[in-house]
Amino acid sequence: MFERVRGFLAPVLPSRLRPSLAVVPVVRLSGIIGFTTPLRPGLTLASVARPLERAFAWPKAKAVALAINSPGGSAAQSHLIFRRVRQLAEENARPVIAFVEDVAASGGYMIACAADEIVCDSSSILGSIGVVGGTFGFNRLIEKVGIERRLYTSGERKAMLDPFLPEKPEDVERLKAIQREIHEGFIALVKSRRGAALAGPEETLFSGEYWTGRRSLELGIADRVGDLRSTLRERFGDKVATPLVSAERSLFGRRIPGVGANYLGELWGGTGFADEVLSAIEARALWARYGL
Repeated sequence: MFERVRGFLAPVLPSRLRPSLAVVPVVRLSGIIGFTTPLRPGLTLASVARPLERAFAWPKAKAVALAINSPGGSAAQSHLIFRRVRQLAEENARPVIAFVEDVAASGGYMIACAADEIVCDSSSILGSIGVVGGTFGFNRLIEKVGIERRLYTSGERKAMLDPFLPEKPEDVERLKAIQREIHEGFIALVKSRRGAALAGPEETLFSGEYWTGRRSLELGIADRVGDLRSTLRERFGDKVATPLVSAERSLFGRRIPGVGANYLGELWGGTGFADEVLSAIEARALWARYGL
């Protein structure tokens, strides 16, 4: 009945609701993954779950498009988003196409692997299939300025890699073991999704190196060079509708990254401004790894 009514009203309906048009909802996944502050909401499962659910539930959608622009971030959040995309794709029998903009590296590439096809620009950056972590050592600085470090713990490894204590080789090895485990899981995920498409030697593909879109095509970590609009028009017709499915907005129009955010309180409560400054510096450093 609904389809009959919609067909009758087609001339006055918005183009995306007309039954004669192909529809491909678009979800934009942009930013650092798991890196969230009040004024710089990053990509987390909480922030993208609702837009993804709405996109995959779109009636008679031909596919779901993911517009990805992320240098990576949290391994856990990257995997959670990857899993949610795959779950929704299977539950709704929807093909998924990932469109890489500037970069889909590290966790950003992990999310792209949730798609059935990866499309990128020839100058996009893809790959960085590896794990990285870093910190600073301040133990000599605080000794020089006469500060005494007092730390009380219960548990032999509770203060492992504390930046205000001298680094211990056994702590570094423990961290590297965790990184190897995460890296192995990342490699297995890429192999399971890209399969026979992978064309380069494993020591190259999984070294943490990254490549341009053109080179990514040769290595099999991407499927074609193109852009969202042209690719979808070529595949579904010139009049294909591509509605952008955005996250919900708060009363003041800010995108809501999760439940329970108190933007003004966090920003002006004492530590918010410092967090924002550090967030901006760290975010800039992560993007800069890819020359962006």
